[in-house]
Amino acid sequence: MTLFDSPSFSNHEGVHAFYDDKTGLKAIVAVHSTARGPACGGTRMWNYASSAEALEDVLRLSKGMSYKNAVADLEMGGGKSVIIGDARTQKTPELFQAFGRAVESLGGVYYAAEDVGVSVADMAVARQETAYVLGLKDGPEASGDPSPVTAEGVYRSTLAVVRRLWKQDDLTGLTVAIQGIGHVGGYLADKLAAAGAKLVMTDVNAGLLAEVASRTGARIVAPDAIYDVPADIYAPCALGATLNATTLDRLSVKAVVGAANNQLATAEIGQALFERGVLYAPDYVVNGGGIINVASELRARQTGTAYDPAWVEAKLARLIETFEEILDRSASQRMPTHQVADAVAEGRIHAAEAMKLAA
Repeated sequence: MTLFDSPSFSNHEGVHAFYDDKTGLKAIVAVHSTARGPACGGTRMWNYASSAEALEDVLRLSKGMSYKNAVADLEMGGGKSVIIGDARTQKTPELFQAFGRAVESLGGVYYAAEDVGVSVADMAVARQETAYVLGLKDGPEASGDPSPVTAEGVYRSTLAVVRRLWKQDDLTGLTVAIQGIGHVGGYLADKLAAAGAKLVMTDVNAGLLAEVASRTGARIVAPDAIYDVPADIYAPCALGATLNATTLDRLSVKAVVGAANNQLATAEIGQALFERGVLYAPDYVVNGGGIINVASELRARQTGTAYDPAWVEAKLARLIETFEEILDRSASQRMPTHQVADAVAEGRIHAAEAMKLAA
């Protein structure tokens, strides 16, 4: 199968492969759209089983970033990068310097930030070789780790769902099954527990899992058992496609609200959730807080100003309003939430494309 035959290829503007023999860097950068501005999206380091699997992931993720940035009303397009390798054993400063040089070669078409397997510190190393890195912790424009803001957006979205389904303003008496408590999941767990939720959680990192469970009172289950937990809400916060033909019949929840990207293995799964009466919170809508935080850094850099938390809060509040509007349209039009969200994103992207053509 060639790139253009891939089911995940969606009129991407560019897909770039990079290899560095000295450091072992194997990376792919996918630029989906620059209609609304430079493509922005995180860098994921994962031990993919094959380069084909890495390509599929980066294609899906980059399209998701275009939609995420459009729904959040940011002046950024969508892109993503993946580094093939084990983040626990194969990270070196030289590897991320080589990655920085790869990003630099694209000339500003794509801005990188942290994602699964990559830290703010790793991005700071890449920044030594390129200006096109965001999510840094030093300097007046630095936005730092976007994970807490991502978690805040998912938490507010969860409250919106709870108000709609259970007619209450907190999570007292509700059980949330959290899959993954790494970058975002841990912050989310703290917020949900403080709001009264009973938590059941899993993660492949046993040490981190025990730490988060001890402070939140969560019950721990094996990774595959999370789908069978009697719960009200499923919160996928690890890798994507955990909502699939295999797991669908195992879930007993009334809602899905989580931080993971590309949660639906296929669009048909979204339709199935809708038909079963399960409220699915479109992932790229509710997890948009992190990219809003990153966008504030790009904005500050472009205008020569400093990071502005008030701007971030205003954008995040508007994003939650958009989420509520998507839920309203889904109910009134009897349309799955993911289809409504896609229509919103695509409308904004097409409008930007039309403006560029007319200019």
